[in-house]
Amino acid sequence: MASIFTKIVNGEIPCYKIAETDNFLAFLDVNPNSKGHTLCIPKQEIDKIFDLDEATYNGLMSFSRQVAIAIEKAIPCKRVGIAVIGLEVPHAHVHLIPLHSMEDARFIEKAKMTPESFQEIAERIKAKL
Repeated sequence: MASIFTKIVNGEIPCYKIAETDNFLAFLDVNPNSKGHTLCIPKQEIDKIFDLDEATYNGLMSFSRQVAIAIEKAIPCKRVGIAVIGLEVPHAHVHLIPLHSMEDARFIEKAKMTPESFQEIAERIKAKL
């Protein structure tokens, strides 16, 4: 069965898209640690990040770097943190989280956002790419 991320890639589930290439997709996390929390994924469904072939792994990290730079330009924060956990969705993914404090990296408290604020943040980040 396809993961929720594969369904997003296939257009079966909508997302707040930030960036896309032939091989990778970045979109806002709908349950964000902080405003601007973005997920970067390979379009190919592979469960664990270290199971990606080397070229895909390096491509994902390069893609994530470009997105992180845009996030930092668009979202006021101390820095953009990166996390790879992979327990909730069986599809390799990188979390890019605008950090204001260590609490933003803990995956406990979540930012409350409206669909309009998700869309506005997605547009702000896209404009910085």
